[in-house]
Amino acid sequence: MVPKEQANYKVNLYAALVTAVALAAIGGAAYRFPIADVSVAMVAVSLITIFFGSSLRVQIPGTNIYLTVSDAIVFLVLLSFGAEVAVILGASEAAFSSLMIRRKGLAMRWQTVVTNAAISSISVAAAAISLIALFGPPPLQVETFSIAKLVMVILAMGLSLFLTNSILVSAYMSIRTDRPLFQVWNEYCFGGMMVCLCGALLGGFLAKAIHQVDILLSVSVLVFFAIVYFTYVKYANAVQKSFAKAEKAERARAEQTEQHISELEHYIQQLEVSSTALRESHEKLHHTVYHDILTGLPNRNYFLDSINELLWARKTGGAEFAILLLDLNRFKTINDSLGYSIGDELIKTLAQRLGANGSEHFKVGRFGGDEFAVLMPEARSVGDALALANWINAQVAQPYELHGRHVFASASIGIAISDDRYNEAQEILRDADIAMYNAKETNKPCIVFDQIMHARAVSLLELETDLRLAVERNEFELYYQPIVSLADATVLGFEALIRWNHPSRGLITPGEFIDTAESTGLMIPMTLNVLRTACGQLTRWKRARIAPRSLIMSVNLSASHLDQPDVVDQLALIIEETGIDPGCLKLEITESAVMGNAEAAIDVLKKIQRLGVQLSIDDFGTGYSNLSYLHRFPIDTLKVDRSFVSTMDEGSENGEIVRTVIALARALRLSVIAEGIESIHQFHQLRILGCEYGQGYLFSRPIPVADATRLLEDPGRWTNILPDDNLGVVHQDLEFTHIGIQ
Repeated sequence: MVPKEQANYKVNLYAALVTAVALAAIGGAAYRFPIADVSVAMVAVSLITIFFGSSLRVQIPGTNIYLTVSDAIVFLVLLSFGAEVAVILGASEAAFSSLMIRRKGLAMRWQTVVTNAAISSISVAAAAISLIALFGPPPLQVETFSIAKLVMVILAMGLSLFLTNSILVSAYMSIRTDRPLFQVWNEYCFGGMMVCLCGALLGGFLAKAIHQVDILLSVSVLVFFAIVYFTYVKYANAVQKSFAKAEKAERARAEQTEQHISELEHYIQQLEVSSTALRESHEKLHHTVYHDILTGLPNRNYFLDSINELLWARKTGGAEFAILLLDLNRFKTINDSLGYSIGDELIKTLAQRLGANGSEHFKVGRFGGDEFAVLMPEARSVGDALALANWINAQVAQPYELHGRHVFASASIGIAISDDRYNEAQEILRDADIAMYNAKETNKPCIVFDQIMHARAVSLLELETDLRLAVERNEFELYYQPIVSLADATVLGFEALIRWNHPSRGLITPGEFIDTAESTGLMIPMTLNVLRTACGQLTRWKRARIAPRSLIMSVNLSASHLDQPDVVDQLALIIEETGIDPGCLKLEITESAVMGNAEAAIDVLKKIQRLGVQLSIDDFGTGYSNLSYLHRFPIDTLKVDRSFVSTMDEGSENGEIVRTVIALARALRLSVIAEGIESIHQFHQLRILGCEYGQGYLFSRPIPVADATRLLEDPGRWTNILPDDNLGVVHQDLEFTHIGIQ
């Protein structure tokens, strides 16, 4: 521990100990406070002491010692009202006086304020203890005391208060200034003794006067002396100000000549210093504007100017150039796991590796965070830029020894080559940035920009903008795909699937906009809208007696929705608003959504299940397929992914996967729904394997609500595809027929 930190530690420890003792004294005083003895006189004296006592002071001539009214009144209260009132009053007055000093702008820490109040309360408590030990517990009958006994009381109070206060204050100053205790105490000894003894003397005689003389006479005398005091103070202040003003004017005249001479002598020197400082300041400002603070490398401003110069030179016959933007992969993970200090060290180390090898062939800069830029002023071909990118990746991949830890990193690099399209630096930097993020998305070390990337970026931005407007305008529509019982070809329920009714592009399927909705946070309001619409539609069908009471409505729930803290409350509200039977609502969650944070997902799913809602794992077999967690999920159904069903031929590997999933579901007492049933052959294979339910184009594509309503009115639509139980074969005229609403 450095000396400064050690001194601060000692000061803090001492302040804590003193504060603890003071709290004990104040607590004891508060506990034994004589509530029954509270009077108007006690309250008035206390308020005057706290708010005005410290400001009413007189300076002892020839010294820096001030006698305050508050010191005398505290002794008066101790003698007249008891130790408890005096201890609390002493602490309150000291705290208020310290706060007034802070308010005037003088430097005083909060720790000093608390310590002052603590020392004051301890000192008053010590004075009270000395009185109790020598003369019995206060209040004392001072009016019966002889002058000799009163003097002894005053000396006991004053000396005990002085010794306690001076030792505590000297110890505090000794620790703060690292000086010997006795030396500090000796400096404050005389002044402290005078203040304490004078305060005790005034307080003691004032107490005797008040108790021995008529109270009205005492008050009148006090008022008279108060008027005299304020008149004296005002007069003394006026005299002092006049004297100070005259002295200041005389000193100013005496110094004026010297000042003029000094100004003339140093005028030229000051001009030179100012000129040098201005030049250095300009250079420093220029360096700050054009260089990164952490690494010292050129920053974005530097590169913008440099690239604009190269673009201008290229128009007049200059060489082609390349700009490379690189971004460290998983740098946030390093910061979150090892700390930002190690992250900064990694950035600085990489900057040294790249910058130390820089030459006239390329220039390295940092744009911020973990993003670096490399400018290649003369790129004879794309191959030169790719070779440089490979060298950079090799430098990044070298191990880092940071604070005793081995750290490894990799980078994604985007490359843009100058051509006639570019007129400004921002344009080529934009394209290099697009290429860099494309490299990140495709897990490639480097990618050279092409126009397809730009078109895709523009299209993605337009899609995001249109999608935000679509959420505001509610441009979405639900289509319903029936889920059929494979045993009797009846409708078990529907899966609600969202479609975007774009004003210019027409109906858009989810595959084109779901990823964008997830990345922009729009998936949450979209899912809530789908839930509310689907649940309301099921309720309307059942109230119109079009659908059986057991009809199920399945709705997909995204991973981002599972992360919402109020997802259960939102579901409960939708169930209440739409009036749907919770047992007829089934939420479908993908494997990846629940396995990303399995423990948290289990907790949320259990809360959803307690609402009475059914749960289903969608696309089972394509995600983590972590069987150790599967039995812990509170689910009702497994949905076999269409990729397995569509290629389920006799004896194929996917056929065995489907068989295994169905067997697993039986073992876990779960129902199974097969997705993507497109042929009667698949239908019968699934029936033989014991699959209970299915959906797919064999029965129907996703259809609008009007077609779904007509489908419910025709419950026997698919019974003709059931096998003849007697013959065990499918009707020949239906074997290759595509049945369902298109």
